Amino acid sequence: MPEIGIRPATEEDVPLILSFIRELAEYERLSHEVSATEDLLRESLFGERRGAEVVIGDHGGEPAGFALFFHNFSTFLGRPGIYLEDLYVKPEFRGKGIGRAMLAYLARVAKERDCGRLEWSVLDWNDPAIELYKSIGAVPMDGWTVYRATGEALDELAARA
Repeated sequence: MPEIGIRPATEEDVPLILSFIRELAEYERLSHEVSATEDLLRESLFGERRGAEVVIGDHGGEPAGFALFFHNFSTFLGRPGIYLEDLYVKPEFRGKGIGRAMLAYLARVAKERDCGRLEWSVLDWNDPAIELYKSIGAVPMDGWTVYRATGEALDELAARA
């Protein structure tokens, strides 16, 4: 059985990361929203002010998926947390434990960094992902709705400051 490996991404992985992002966007039917470029990712992930981190999941030495995450903060816990922005496994590698291995890796990172929680969002229709999350003991946060300001709304809000 091929070995699963999880490793922190390096700057040399930027083209791979962008390809995973594009594949994820296609899977989520959101390709039209991708404006990320290699230069933007390089600066955001490996530049002077890093906004996020990435791990790469390998299966038998072949890149199979990625997880992009960053720190948030819980005022109630008084501690940082990890927010998993994206978790993606290529279709041909699904069902082999790679997603579960990346989640376990991130849980270990959260514990090592004294984080109070690991959280993420999932599209309501993504039943395979929801089943995976339930199988590891994750629970949905009923009663919470995500809001977002972007584009023109973000510009207008910022202009009020």
